[in-house]
Amino acid sequence: IYTKDLEELLKMRRTNEVSYKDLKYTCNENLFDFDTTEELVNNYKGIGQERAIASLEFGLRVDTKGYNLYLEGPTGSGKTTYTKNYLDKLSKTKKTPPDWCYIYNFENPNEPIAVSLPAGDGNKFKDVMEKFIKEIRTDITNTFKNEDFEKEKNIISKKYQDKRDALLENLNKQSAKYGFQVKSADNGIYMMPVVDGKVIKEEDFDKLDEEIKKEYEDKSTIVQQKIIEVIAQIKSLDEESEKKISEWQSNIALLTIEGHISYVKSNFKRNKKISSFLDGVKKDILRNISDFVEDNSNQKNQNIQDPRQVQKKPWENYRVNVFVDNSNTEGAPVIMDSNYSFNNLFGRLEYENYYGMLKTDYTMLRPGLLQEANGGYIMFQANDLLSNPACYEYLKRVLRNKEIGIDNSNDQKSSMVLVSLKPEPIPLDLKVILIGNENVYQTLLSVDEEFRKLFKIKVEFEDFAPLDNKNLNDLAGFVHGFCTEQGLPHLDKGAVARLAEYSSRLAENKQKLSTQFGELSQVIVEAATWAKLDKSKVVTREILERALVERKKRTLKYDEKFTEMIADGTLLIDTKGSKVGEINGLTVLTMGEYSFGKPARITANTYIGKKGVVNVEREVNLSGSTHSKGIMILNGYIGEKFGKEIPLSLTASICFEQLYSGVDGDSASSTELYAILSSLANIPINQAIAVTGSVNQKGEIQAIGGVNEKIEGYFEICKLRGLTGEQGVMIPKENIENLNLNNEVIDAVKNNKFHIYAISTIDEGIEVLTGVPAGEINIPGTINYLAYQTLKKFSKISSKED
Repeated sequence: IYTKDLEELLKMRRTNEVSYKDLKYTCNENLFDFDTTEELVNNYKGIGQERAIASLEFGLRVDTKGYNLYLEGPTGSGKTTYTKNYLDKLSKTKKTPPDWCYIYNFENPNEPIAVSLPAGDGNKFKDVMEKFIKEIRTDITNTFKNEDFEKEKNIISKKYQDKRDALLENLNKQSAKYGFQVKSADNGIYMMPVVDGKVIKEEDFDKLDEEIKKEYEDKSTIVQQKIIEVIAQIKSLDEESEKKISEWQSNIALLTIEGHISYVKSNFKRNKKISSFLDGVKKDILRNISDFVEDNSNQKNQNIQDPRQVQKKPWENYRVNVFVDNSNTEGAPVIMDSNYSFNNLFGRLEYENYYGMLKTDYTMLRPGLLQEANGGYIMFQANDLLSNPACYEYLKRVLRNKEIGIDNSNDQKSSMVLVSLKPEPIPLDLKVILIGNENVYQTLLSVDEEFRKLFKIKVEFEDFAPLDNKNLNDLAGFVHGFCTEQGLPHLDKGAVARLAEYSSRLAENKQKLSTQFGELSQVIVEAATWAKLDKSKVVTREILERALVERKKRTLKYDEKFTEMIADGTLLIDTKGSKVGEINGLTVLTMGEYSFGKPARITANTYIGKKGVVNVEREVNLSGSTHSKGIMILNGYIGEKFGKEIPLSLTASICFEQLYSGVDGDSASSTELYAILSSLANIPINQAIAVTGSVNQKGEIQAIGGVNEKIEGYFEICKLRGLTGEQGVMIPKENIENLNLNNEVIDAVKNNKFHIYAISTIDEGIEVLTGVPAGEINIPGTINYLAYQTLKKFSKISSKED
């Protein structure tokens, strides 16, 4: 076996070791030209979102149909807040949209008419009509109570009464010729026989001789016919009398009505719908003039009637429903809400329980968010909207048709048949902004053809921003705006510098800042709380550091449990010594929003067979697709490295020991390969060094995620057992820029108590782990040579057995 002395081994490792200076981004607070963020002005425009902001501003200014927007970006990146703030400013430069009112349709009562009026005129129209109703009822009542009116009415009535009396007198004369007398009563005209000049009663008539009775009965047929003719004439006179009185009343009323109607029309001269509506009101009043005349006299009686029998009064149809009121709106409306029920989005028709009956009319039409946003902007969270398919489909329909009506069919929860209305649709002109992630966007593109036509502008908000002076100062501007808005103590420049370091860690890149402003906002709030508890008027670096430490402490439950299990030996992890085919891999566990790293023992056994690399987790369905792919890549690497001249007869069993909840990801693929090489070469691996990194088929080490959590998780275990100066972690070289470790790890590295090695290839890694050169398959004493010799032996034995 090829060996090296300790000095050469240390030299080999130092070649790959990462300096403590490269383990963290440190922000120089002297970059900031302020003492506290209170001194700044609120000009925050989003950090590193120039492209997204340009797309947003362009999309909002396109007025063509279909140019609605989809905002895509990570949760907490501030895209919703920035868009809302930008719209609030942009909307002030836009024209205020009109009010919308619904009025009664005299031609088709079930189809109320929508009326557009300049902003503020809706309530004016409503007030004018309420005043009109009150005054017209009073004036008509007073007009018809006038003595002159009663006299004229009596003259017309007397004229027709005289004609009725003349008809009855003539009828009586003709009836007398046949021996009958006729009399008029409320229930009609009846006749009585006259015998010997006297009217006889029915019982006396029955005592007459049959001959006389028959003679009267024969004549009665003639008299009855004459009575029928007179009744018809009287009925005709009554109708003519009523018509004359009605015409006369209408002429009198018309003089009263015209003045009021003309006044209302003069307030809305250019509105044809209102003019037509008022013409309908005038005709309706004239048709129902008696209701106005009798209204006051009937009010007393109505108090004792069954309320359910009270008929709707004509003037109730003259009211105005101010459906959308923009009287207090400055510029265009900007709507954002969390209630995504169908009625709340698209409006509704309400019903009133009136003594056990459901009643409604056009005045009970209520607007939804889209009607309120009409002429402006409305923002939706894509996931919430799509959770109600009916809402999403109807939204596309109204955007496509550019008009919106009231559709109650989507919310009929009762089996009762209700009388509904079909109000006239309102033209729709607004921008819809959907906010969601990339997965939702791509899904909608692939399954919904209409989505692409209706949402033509995609605005992409970035997860990260370049870490430069401009963005650092923009971060300070964000802090200023947030603290001012929330009434929190401001941060000094040291605290802002620490916040920038934390942002860089969230971004997992020393050259980037995270745009997860939701996360940063929480840190600021918690730091401000600690400042208040310390009675400090300003949040300092030390206070913000404390907030970060306490924030982490609150979520250490499962982290501590895993650490305890390793400490008491329940989970087998070695941090010293050397073993063949065993290695410490690094994993990241996520509990809710908190992630932490912990080591996991990976073992490999190699023996003669034909199965290649066997993934134990996959065999029992505990392996995710990415992890399984990583295992198959190992087969490709081993075949390329060792199988060009000999047929491989290898079975290598790989297992994550004591891991029963499943495993995914390929960040342990290089670790698994090291274990296989150790087993084949029979060279032990240093158990003090834990490993993470993905490998490709060519043996190149690829970057992985969660590198900081993995390193810190293993460091905690080593610290618990005592730092020896041998322990460390091996990571991909590409992950150096992702390092943002805590100060405790950095100090340990600085003092040579802990080491971080960065490698680019499998050969580099196996040398660090074993202290033996990787070499080539033809160089004796090297790892690859020893592994190749084992595989040659397996192949030879296998060929003999075949």
